[in-house]
Amino acid sequence: MKRNYKLSLLVLLLAFASCSFTTKKFQDPNKDKLLIQLVTYVLEQGHFSPQDINDSFSEQVFTDYLEQLDPFKRYFYASDIEEFEVYKNQLDDQIKAYDLSFFNLTHERLLKRISESKDVYKEVLAKPFDFSVAEDFSTDYEKLEYVNSKKEMKERWRQQLKFSTIANYDDLISDQEMASKTSVALVNMSDVERGKLQKDNTIKKKEKKSIKKIEVEAREVTRSSLDELYDFIDDRQRKDWFSVYINAIVEEFDPHTYYFAPEDKDRFDVAMSGNFEGIGARLQKKMDATIVNEIISGGPAWRQNQLEVGDQIMKVRQGDETESITIVGMRLEDAIKFIKGPKGTDVVLTLKKVDGTIEDVTITRDVVELEETYAKSSTVIKDDKKFGVINLPKFYVDFEDYKKRNAASDIKLEIERLKEEGVEGIVLDLRNNGGGSLQTVVDMGGLFIEEGPIVQVKTAGEPKEILNDRDKSIVWDGPLVILVNELSASASEILAAAMQDYKRAIVIGSEQTYGKGTVQNVLDLNRMVRQNSEGDMGALKFTTQKFYRINGGSTQLEGVKSDVVVPDRYSYIDIGEKDQENPLAWDKIEPAEFKVWSSYYDFDATIANSKERMATNEQLKLIDANAQWVKRIRDREMYSLNYDDYKKTLELNQEESKSFEKISDYTTNLTFQSLPYEMKLMDKDSVLLEKRDRWHTSLSKDVYIEEALNVLNDLKMTYDIKKVATSVKN
Repeated sequence: MKRNYKLSLLVLLLAFASCSFTTKKFQDPNKDKLLIQLVTYVLEQGHFSPQDINDSFSEQVFTDYLEQLDPFKRYFYASDIEEFEVYKNQLDDQIKAYDLSFFNLTHERLLKRISESKDVYKEVLAKPFDFSVAEDFSTDYEKLEYVNSKKEMKERWRQQLKFSTIANYDDLISDQEMASKTSVALVNMSDVERGKLQKDNTIKKKEKKSIKKIEVEAREVTRSSLDELYDFIDDRQRKDWFSVYINAIVEEFDPHTYYFAPEDKDRFDVAMSGNFEGIGARLQKKMDATIVNEIISGGPAWRQNQLEVGDQIMKVRQGDETESITIVGMRLEDAIKFIKGPKGTDVVLTLKKVDGTIEDVTITRDVVELEETYAKSSTVIKDDKKFGVINLPKFYVDFEDYKKRNAASDIKLEIERLKEEGVEGIVLDLRNNGGGSLQTVVDMGGLFIEEGPIVQVKTAGEPKEILNDRDKSIVWDGPLVILVNELSASASEILAAAMQDYKRAIVIGSEQTYGKGTVQNVLDLNRMVRQNSEGDMGALKFTTQKFYRINGGSTQLEGVKSDVVVPDRYSYIDIGEKDQENPLAWDKIEPAEFKVWSSYYDFDATIANSKERMATNEQLKLIDANAQWVKRIRDREMYSLNYDDYKKTLELNQEESKSFEKISDYTTNLTFQSLPYEMKLMDKDSVLLEKRDRWHTSLSKDVYIEEALNVLNDLKMTYDIKKVATSVKN
């Protein structure tokens, strides 16, 4: 399948590049028009599910584009929108005709409104905010109406800036209160201790500021952040704004189709190479917010262990600076410029955590350590039985040479090592595994079954293909549990689904996995233009394939539903494929021919026992309560701009959060141990020793691992019972 797909893609590229394959020519002297021509042609010919570019499509582009330009609705007036709406149902025609009238109008108007807004925000921030008055503010910007006058626009800015400033105001008051407590502590120290701390600048006595002065400083912080933001806005060229328009068009096809401008393509190429310096996290834009979408295993954020998927980055400060810049409302590409940086430098992120709390986290930038993306295993004793745990962060592969190290061959090796240790069951941990190589999934699935289909794949314009394991050998035929969560995606879902369909493993985890059942390819658009004199055209990432389980159902949107559902902190948060804009639909095709795994394991009885344990597990009840609380905090849209009320709400949230501190205190009596080969390595490698100690400590506090081992133990017991019963019957 892999060879055939590469062949079809090659033919597609040749067709784009050679007039002998197509009569389509891409030679428009206007670069913007040429780009629209290229992008629409690729999507029409190559996207898995091409969209009809019609009036309905036009409306969606219109709405999404304006939302991206002005998410806070503090630039455009209602009169602007009324003028723009002439084009609301005409964009499809303009796209087909490569007409830039709508873009030109909105771009010119936006620059004018941005210029006007500079005077507005400076005027608003020149006057004190009264935090004693009763006033509420809604962060549901989608429900805001566009303003009708300059007076209304100024009021819009006043409310939004007061909301930004009250957070700064609270930070400054909290800092002063903390400094006051430190001063009291200094008084109680000996002269020697106090003198040493003051000499080392560990503690500096600060002059107490008045509330009036704090309010002035809070406004100044807000103004400084906006000044920095506008410096970035002023640096943006027409081509940058045009990229926003192009992406408003292509993202209507599906959430994974995206246009990379030349500079963005360079960053994408570096990221794909795995050799880049930064914090080791992938980010995404949701409305005005920059959200952590993935923590890269082995990276600085992963090692620092405080940044979480779902966190919102609100402010960024370099380690050698004193003031942070607000990135709320900033374009993602611009925000990333502040967050990334050279190896060894610090960046301080102000986060709105998943649970709604605000905290600063310092991360030292570094090169992502690929070693921690590799499979690793451990043994553990449970009820006098030895079991194995394998963690797989991603489905990795060397695309240049498949015979080199890859996820499937590494998992096979870990299983063989665990078998040498005499394990009686294996837990394969795929939590937070975002996927990777398709071929490794097929090979890995074959480790647990004799032979048969693992996944079905449909490519745009081609019949389905069934990817089979043809190796009749079985590396592990014992009890198997697969752990998943909402962040298990793509290749992880394929493996879990196949093992579930074969009744080869019990899947434990979230109600469903992420639900990404599609594959994307990146096409360098410069290949399509002969004798290009218009400069770099960038690249287009677009969806070309869709995965299907061997039972015929797609993993798209629905993901894999766990046999035993356990709550986690993401249970009620909109984080999966179904929560993205314009996802491809779920559908079903004919199932592949396969035989259910024949064994003496009683899956039904084991699953029933596990569900019964989960229903009475106090730790999981607490986790579920915390997940519901997190959902309530995140869904909140109304905030008081009265400081006393604002502070009371913060304190109430902090007090409520204390009831969930017991979650992190949970521990089991399980002890995890590295395999002999790793123990020899750790004698010479203290860094590896520290990594494994950290992993084992995490496992010993993991209620999900604990239940997975309970399930393995139950499976082992049912095997013995059913085997005896069957033998007697025979």
